[in-house]
Amino acid sequence: MASVLDYSEGTTLLHRANPVTKVVLAVCVCVATFLAQGYGMLLGVLLFLVALGAYAGILRRTLALLAGFLSLGALMLLVQTVVVRSGTPLFLWVTDQGLDRGAHVALRLVAFALPLVMMLSLTRLTDLANATVEVLHVPYRYAFTITTALRFVPIFSQQMAKIVEAQTARGVDFDTPNPLRRLRLMLPLAAPLLISSVARADDTALAAEERGFYLRGRESSYKRYPFSAVDVACLLPGVALVVLGALF
Repeated sequence: MASVLDYSEGTTLLHRANPVTKVVLAVCVCVATFLAQGYGMLLGVLLFLVALGAYAGILRRTLALLAGFLSLGALMLLVQTVVVRSGTPLFLWVTDQGLDRGAHVALRLVAFALPLVMMLSLTRLTDLANATVEVLHVPYRYAFTITTALRFVPIFSQQMAKIVEAQTARGVDFDTPNPLRRLRLMLPLAAPLLISSVARADDTALAAEERGFYLRGRESSYKRYPFSAVDVACLLPGVALVVLGALF
């Protein structure tokens, strides 16, 4: 089963750019989202990300992520309309200020999360770890810890799906439409997932030590990560977004 964090092969500028450049580009999008005040700019950021996904060949994955984050954004919109009571009442408990703030929070949430996940889809985690060590001088143990945690996310998801399938085969009704009942059925599965996760983490730590984990440094990687004109071309849209975000 494919994961949103799985690397997507390609030969575009984004694929060939330095991993650090991709991180900086994602951060630029997040900064532009934070600075933007108008709906037009926030929607423009989302359209830019969709266009970026289409160019990189991950349009379907980008749209799936966008739909998922929009669902979470809709929840945040609802929460904000309940929390913010100031302004002119529109209908039921919703006020104009609550609706405005909720819409801003929802759009910012989507525009913050989407570029970071897209960056991971266009970057091999091994390259990301090695590039942060070589370019940013991050200690290898920290870079390894972060990338390993990201690598374990789809593994844990697949492991949980297998546990659910096994319990379903034993007659457990996970297809119930009641979300509270489904949550109650899922909670006992945390124990086998935790046990298998600890065992997998222990095996990973042992394998890393046998490969000289504590001896790794900036020069240990066989692959170098220099900056080039490709990185400049990838960063220019990010800088432009920050400027537009500050203006609009």
